[in-house]
Amino acid sequence: MKTETDLKKMIEKITYIDRAYERTIHERWNHLAKPIGSLGLLEDMVARLGAIQENIHPSVQKRAIVVMAGDHGVVAEGVTQTGQEVTKSVMENMLVTASSITPFAKISHADVIPVDVGIASDIETDLVWKKKVRYGTGNIRREAAMTRAEAVQSIFAGLEVMKELKENGYQAVATGEMGIGNTTMSSAICAYLLHQPVEMVTGKGAGLPNDAYSHKIQVIKDILNLHKPDENDMIDVLTKIGGLELGGLIGCFLGAGYYRMPIIVDGFISSVAAYMAIKMAPEASDYLFASHCSEEPAGKLMLNALGLKAYFYGNMRLGEGTGAAMCFSFMDYALAAYEGIPSFDEAEIEEYTPFEELENEENKG
Repeated sequence: MKTETDLKKMIEKITYIDRAYERTIHERWNHLAKPIGSLGLLEDMVARLGAIQENIHPSVQKRAIVVMAGDHGVVAEGVTQTGQEVTKSVMENMLVTASSITPFAKISHADVIPVDVGIASDIETDLVWKKKVRYGTGNIRREAAMTRAEAVQSIFAGLEVMKELKENGYQAVATGEMGIGNTTMSSAICAYLLHQPVEMVTGKGAGLPNDAYSHKIQVIKDILNLHKPDENDMIDVLTKIGGLELGGLIGCFLGAGYYRMPIIVDGFISSVAAYMAIKMAPEASDYLFASHCSEEPAGKLMLNALGLKAYFYGNMRLGEGTGAAMCFSFMDYALAAYEGIPSFDEAEIEEYTPFEELENEENKG
């Protein structure tokens, strides 16, 4: 069994990307036949992909959507519209028939990797990756979510998935999650770590009516009043008020840095995991790409905390990696432009002069 010491040793090996690759790729962009900087975030995207892969011609042809799943004891407090059995059903059907992520993955040309980190019952198909740490979390309104050792194991579940994907030639990963009750857990963590009022960061999840929504807010307040995790110790936060799929996602984000792979943050829950990961390893931030801004109340708040800009706003709050899957299309467009737009010489067009150089010339005059 992997230990916390093993985790710390892995984290110490995560490094920032080499900015020289970014500069080289931006320079190449500037010599393509278009206005300088006119593709905005897409130009930055290619530059960072190249720096991660240490290649001025990056590629993300083989890609995966990792969907981490776990159940939550807090469902017993009436904070959700459906029961825990839905988590198992969705995960079992993800590769057999269809789920929300299935058509998105097809369009994105990505393989779906469903992972059981903590579903409350046994999964009956071999198509789901088995990384179960325990059968769901404790009811965090009454007790800790898990033990500290279990929290560490849930993080290693994500690290192990990233290792297997790297070894099998995958070049980029999108993150997703499935777990009835996980917006309650994520809102509690968001409110606690970002020092925000519970009302500001809590949404209706999968569509709670107003009275149940008010109850959910009170439950989250009760959770925070009961537990006093060390806000400088993410394993303690995960242990006391977290989730098993959240730990798995943290492991994925740490693994992206360790194995040097670009990874796409999905919505609110995914962004909470990403934030906890970079609190553990600031260097891991260089490997993160934000797909969209979640419609959940804390969606923009979390992206700001991560220092990331969303590539689109779709008012989405579905989860399962649906937003992250769409980000692969942005990568495809960005890379197609980078490789397909001719240079000024090839197009026989006079090069644009960078705005800063024009200003300098005017000042000299």
